[in-house]
Amino acid sequence: MLNEIKKLRESFNQEIDGISDGDSLDELEVSYLGRKSGKLNNILRGLKDLAEDDRKKVGPLANKLKKEIEENIVIKRKELIHGKASEEFFDVTLPGTKFPEGHLHLVTQAIREITHIFEKIGFTRVKYPEVEWDYYAFGALNMPLDHPARDEWETFFIDAEPVGPKGKRILTPHTSSGQVREMEKGKLPIRMINISKCYRRQADVSHLPMFHQFEGLLIAEQVTIANLKGTLEYFFKNYYGPDRKYRLRPFHFRFTEPSFEIDVSCDLCQGRGCKMCKAGWLELGGAGMVHPNVLKAGKIDPHKYSGFAFGWGVERVFLMKPGLNIPDIRMLYNNDLRFLQQF
Repeated sequence: MLNEIKKLRESFNQEIDGISDGDSLDELEVSYLGRKSGKLNNILRGLKDLAEDDRKKVGPLANKLKKEIEENIVIKRKELIHGKASEEFFDVTLPGTKFPEGHLHLVTQAIREITHIFEKIGFTRVKYPEVEWDYYAFGALNMPLDHPARDEWETFFIDAEPVGPKGKRILTPHTSSGQVREMEKGKLPIRMINISKCYRRQADVSHLPMFHQFEGLLIAEQVTIANLKGTLEYFFKNYYGPDRKYRLRPFHFRFTEPSFEIDVSCDLCQGRGCKMCKAGWLELGGAGMVHPNVLKAGKIDPHKYSGFAFGWGVERVFLMKPGLNIPDIRMLYNNDLRFLQQF
């Protein structure tokens, strides 16, 4: 059988030299490599009848010849197409390589969806500085000088000492700093949605040192807690679906009275408790009726006007979307394409 392989190689080399068109090359390929009657495949099928020692010798030679025939056919086909053998074969019938197509980041998608939901009930999108004055972030929001939020372990301070009438510069820790800025415009009623980056010295499965918040603020005559609850329920039903559970818990914030924290049932553990939520509910943020002192700071008469405000983390709100199953908020900013390309 070794002689047969040798003769087969010689006959193939002679025949391929005389090939001058593609049809003849196709016929030659079938005659040697065809599954049913190919000359080389007939030899390969006969290997099972050889003794083991002979099979070990003949098998590698037959496979080597098969590879040579395949390579020579490719080279010959290049010659027929291009007039000579080229270093790289190019099949003009193959579809072109598609350019990679990206998409908006998950947080950007969430911001746009949240904005659209509130626009439908008359809220106008605004944006305020990421580098903020201590006054707007704390003082105007009814926070005393010794409030824990003003501690350097909570807030990123740019200045060690006050640099003007509005105090130190900081990286804004919450979008609530936009409340009094909006009031200072002097245009009532107010119905704003402020979405911006915020900064706090926290990092774990449910916190980031840089994150996004959306701040809702409505100020008009005769605004009540009923308006606040109706607005929150409207958002929950539109963003999470009609069957999702949420709750309001009494809380204390310096800039709202009464105040609430808003929780949503955890989609990761279905309410059983996990690293993200701890006890089946994940806190999204705070809400409440705007404190009279905050209205006064914004030059608004608290006896004539009232309002509500709420501030929630965009990333947290997004993580609780049904079916996402993202167990760590930090994954959103790891820039791992294997994760991002799933969405």
